[in-house]
Amino acid sequence: MTCTKCSRLAAFIEENKKKYPSFFNAPVPSFGDNDAQLLIVGLAPGLKGANQTGRPFTKDYAGDLLYPTLIKFGWATGQYKADPNDGLQLKKVMITNAVRCVPPQNKVTPEEIRNCNLLLQEQIKALPHLKIIMALGTVAHSAILMALGYRKSAYKFAHGSVYTLPNGLTLIDSYHCSRYNTNTGVLTQKMFENIFQKIKEHTH
Repeated sequence: MTCTKCSRLAAFIEENKKKYPSFFNAPVPSFGDNDAQLLIVGLAPGLKGANQTGRPFTKDYAGDLLYPTLIKFGWATGQYKADPNDGLQLKKVMITNAVRCVPPQNKVTPEEIRNCNLLLQEQIKALPHLKIIMALGTVAHSAILMALGYRKSAYKFAHGSVYTLPNGLTLIDSYHCSRYNTNTGVLTQKMFENIFQKIKEHTH
């Protein structure tokens, strides 16, 4: 799949095709189970993470926290080896990003979020058993509300917030499991696992 809606992102991908010809270097598709009850939405692919491997949060520091946590809470089976061929399987969970193409300096623009929002809308609609959407960070939180047609002002982002949306879905917020957040103590493993405890309570 190629996409040229965002000229800045398309140019950055072309640049990376020359620098890193073995990388995936394209919009990164969602990964997971089509019977998902839980949809996890991140920010965008990391340059040497999902942009390299073609699988969200793979070969990316954030995946080192996300995938073992999913295994621990029964949302995945197998072992996470930072490789799309590691055999890891997600159970009743789908993972995607607010923006599917790698952005320079890991920063996306409001226009890029809007351009990619239709894909997020389609992903949400394609999951008939969906109960919970988990937002990893403020960008994902805003993109989810935009995709569902709800006002951001009505649902403020805060780590650990749980909202029952008018359409019956539950929105749960977490700080992004990025290296920066974990290194600075903004997000600890315990804090992240507490979010999954809340998810567990809302799926049973």
